[in-house]
Amino acid sequence: MKILLCCGAGASTSLVAQCMMDSLPENEKGNYIINAITYDLFLDNYKNYDVVLLGPQIRYKKKALEKEAMADNIPVDVINSMDYALQNGAKIIEHAKQLYKKAHSA
Repeated sequence: MKILLCCGAGASTSLVAQCMMDSLPENEKGNYIINAITYDLFLDNYKNYDVVLLGPQIRYKKKALEKEAMADNIPVDVINSMDYALQNGAKIIEHAKQLYKKAHSA
């Protein structure tokens, strides 16, 4: 699964992306690509991913970014603030899995 994280400057989501990878068992790490970018690079990158997660600090961008990605059936959602602050990689990956499953179950 390819997961794209977007935030204002990219620094904090880069840390979250690393925590997400670190939370995976060694035998699953090859199944994931997790990258972090600034939201202004969204249009150039989102089509290469299965799920887009936004940092809580740019939750106000969700509607516009979601509108773009919906045409390509790529779910966009905001990372839970507590999971983001605590860098709970496992919970954030689970959130991405659920979004992907929901988008592709119809």
